[in-house]
Amino acid sequence: MNNSYQVILYTDGAAQGNPGPGGYGLILEWVGHNIYKELSEGYRHTTNNRMELLAVIVGLEKLKNKGTQVLVVSDSKYVVDSVTKGWVFNWEKKNFAGKKNEDLWMRFLRIYRQHHVSFKWVKGHNNHPMNERCDQLAVSAAKKSKLLIDEFYEQNDN
Repeated sequence: MNNSYQVILYTDGAAQGNPGPGGYGLILEWVGHNIYKELSEGYRHTTNNRMELLAVIVGLEKLKNKGTQVLVVSDSKYVVDSVTKGWVFNWEKKNFAGKKNEDLWMRFLRIYRQHHVSFKWVKGHNNHPMNERCDQLAVSAAKKSKLLIDEFYEQNDN
C-alpha cells in the first residue's frame, strides 16, 4: 500500500479499574483537507482492550466511502499486533474459540474489509499530540455520569 492515505484515524481506549468504567476516544483526520472530527463514548463496565478495539471500529464505521485508504494510529499492541501479525484472521478461522472480545473482533473484520487499512503503533503517553488527545477523550468519556452498557461484556465475561 502506498502512503497516500485519505484518512488518518487516531484512537485510544481507557478503563478505570480494568474491568471498570471505560471509554474510547478517536480523531478522524481527512488528509489534505484540514478537517478533523473527534468522537468519544463511555461505558459503565468494560475493559481497556475492548475500548481500544471499539475506538478503531467506530472510527472505521464513520467513513462513508467504501475503499477508503486509512492509517490507524494506536498505542494498543493488542489491536495493532492482532491485525498486523495476522492473529485475528486465525482466530476467525477457529470461530474465536477461547478468545476474548469475539463480538468486537467480528464487528471489526466486517468494517475492516470495506476499506484499505494500515496500522501504525505509537508509544502511549509519549507526547504524541493526537494520541494524548485521544487519551483525554477516552478518560473523560469513562468519567461521564451517564455511561452506556457494554452488553456483550457484562453478559459474557463476568
